[in-house]
Order: sequence, then structure tokens, then C-alpha cells
Amino acid sequence: MTMSARTRLSDPMVGAVLALGITQITAWGTSYYCLGVLAGPISQDTGWSRGFVFLGFTVALLAMGVVSSWVGRAIDRRGARTVMSVGTVLVSAGLFALAHVDGKVAYLAVWVLLGLGMRLCLYDAAFAALVQVAPSRGRKAISSLTLFGAFASSVFWVVGHALEGQVGWRQTLVLFSLINLVVCLPLHWWGLARRETDAHAASPAGAATTSVDGPPLEGRARSVAMGLFALIMSLNGFVFGVISVQLVPLLEAAGLATAAAVWVASLKGVAQFGGRVVEIVFGRNLRAMTVGRIAIGILPPALALLLVGTSSVPLVVAFTLLLGASQGVITIVRGAVPLALFGAKRYGTVLGLIATPVLVVNAASPTVFAWIVDRWGWGTGRVSLLVGCSAAWLAMELMSRWYERQRAAVATVDGHPAPAQAARVP
Repeated sequence: MTMSARTRLSDPMVGAVLALGITQITAWGTSYYCLGVLAGPISQDTGWSRGFVFLGFTVALLAMGVVSSWVGRAIDRRGARTVMSVGTVLVSAGLFALAHVDGKVAYLAVWVLLGLGMRLCLYDAAFAALVQVAPSRGRKAISSLTLFGAFASSVFWVVGHALEGQVGWRQTLVLFSLINLVVCLPLHWWGLARRETDAHAASPAGAATTSVDGPPLEGRARSVAMGLFALIMSLNGFVFGVISVQLVPLLEAAGLATAAAVWVASLKGVAQFGGRVVEIVFGRNLRAMTVGRIAIGILPPALALLLVGTSSVPLVVAFTLLLGASQGVITIVRGAVPLALFGAKRYGTVLGLIATPVLVVNAASPTVFAWIVDRWGWGTGRVSLLVGCSAAWLAMELMSRWYERQRAAVATVDGHPAPAQAARVP
């Protein structure tokens, strides 16, 4: 190993990103995405409908929303290292229990436990952990981490499918439980043990990523911005909540055969990864708010392509690629914009408050969308998605302009004339 490599690995931020990168792939793949390959076998073995099997996942999302604010405060008080380690234990216990359930009530109860565990150790907790480890480079760390997460479903859908074919769904969940204990628990505990020094935070390399966004909001402006951003993420949460479980049926309704719909849907993951790479390479010198405007602004044109592109494979593929790229970058935005607006102080609490309505909307959106489609058809369903993401885009634009006025006002009150670029939206 070269001296340069040793130096990089000695950086607490690099160590945390590598550790959390592995744990996020593992935790997302074994818990959040596990029904992607195990729902069918569970349904066949138990005799429960697929709808009921997926109801467990909905219950987990609701549980995540209920405890989100409490978890955020716990991260700020106890530290993300402890909280994420506890989350790993709960996820492991939940997967082990899920492998042994026989009744419907027990099945749903286990998903409540899994929901609590997932909220303690998935992205929102991981973002807070990175900000605690390297507050001066939080946005860079968050962007880097999301590159790992893009592989979660790809890796564990393949692994889960192979294991289920060999040992059955119950033993697959037992192995998933052991993987969390053996892989994630030590990485959370030791990977988050160090934090950057004050000297590193004050260095030019540490400061370079914090100057572009300006000072955090305070007082009433802070509360208003928090509410606006939660609204924006919730509106987008409706779209992505539907897409997470309905993308293949949505593409089939647009005129694709089932095999083609599955193939096109698989491109979304590639586009997510590509969008995150583009953000890291080209977006690092842009304000987080500007990156958010771009990512959210891509969604309405993407949904418009789906509306006008029925039975057109090129347009449907373009929709899927734009959708995936947008979703990939919005995952970064969900962590980076609150860091820019509100700063590193009480960051876990802020993310917890914002995540509460988003998770509830995510849980409810597939059911609401299915009701819309059953009552008025797929055309109206597609329009509802377009309306949701268009409302999010409009709210983001209004929030951006309001934020620029707040920054200009703060600069003027402090006795420093606002720079020319602060008076306009970048």
C-alpha cells in the first residue's frame, strides 16, 4: 500500500464512507429490498396474497415515519455510532423473527420491528453519521456514500434469488440476519469511531466544500425552510413511493410487453448511479439548492415523456433514464440541502423531522395510486404523478427564490453588502 493510500485511509471521513458504503448496501439489500425477490415465495408458502405480504413493508414505512423524529434526536444526543449499531441489531433480530413467523399478526408485528431498525441504520441515520464524523465535508461524504447504495438492490436481489432457490425463503432471511450481525455491526462500531480534527476542518481542503452555500438559517426562517423542504420531499415521495413498487406495471400500461418492461425498468438503477457520478464530478461547485432545483426539475419532463410516449420504446426508455438520474441525485439532495440550510448542529434532529412526512407519504402512495388507477385508469394515474412532481418543482423554485432573499437580507443586516450573485438565483 502506498503512502498516499495510507494517508487517505487514515482520514476519518474516508473510513466512515467505506464502512457505511458496505453497511448501506447490506442493510438496504437485506431489509428494505428483500421482498423484491422473497415476496413470491412467501406468498406461495404461506398462502397469503401478495398484497398482504407487501402490506408488511407498508407497515414498516409507517413505523419508520412514526419514530423518525425521535431517532433524529437520539442521533444528536447519543451519536450515530451507537444508534446505527442498535439499528443493526434490531434489523438482524427482525429478519430472524420474520424467518419464523406463521401468523398474519406476527408477520405485521415483525415488520414494525424491522421499520424501527431500518430507520436507525439506513440513509437518514448514515447521513447524520457522516456529518458527525466530518462536519466540514458533509456534502462530499453524503454524495460519495450514495454511490455505494445504488448497488443494494442489484446485489441482494441476485444473492437473495440464488439463496432462496437453494435453501428457501426462511433460511435466506436467517442468513440475511447473520450477515447484518457479522458485517454491519462491527463496521458501524469501528468505522464511526473517529472524527476529523479541528485542524483538518479548518484546512483549505476542509473549508472548500462549505463556503459555497453560505451561513445556515436561523429563527423563523429556519422553521419556514424546514416546512417547505419537507413539503417538497413529500410531493416527490409520492412519485417515488409509487415507482418503487409499480414501475414495471406502469411501463406495461404504457404499451411494453412484460419482458421489455422488466428490461427497461432495470435501467433505472444504472441511471441512478450515473446521476450520482455526474453530481459528484460536476455539481460539487454548485450550491446544494441549485443541485436540488436541477434534480427536481428533471422529473416533470420525464413524466411528460411517459404521457406522450405510450407504445414508444425510445420515449419510455428516456423516461426511465431521466427518472433514475433524478431519483439518484434527489437522494443526495435529501441530505445535502438540509446541511446547507441548517448547518451541522442538530442535523440528525432536522433530518428526522423532515423524514417523518416523507416516510408516511411513501407508505401510503402505492395504495393511493392503485385506487386512482382502479377508479379512473392508468392515464389518470400517470397524470397524478405528473401533478405531484410538478407541484414539487414549483415549490422548489419558490423556496429557492425565498432563500436567496433571506441570504441577501442576512448579508445586509450584518453590514456586508450582498454579493451580486446573492441577489439572483444561481
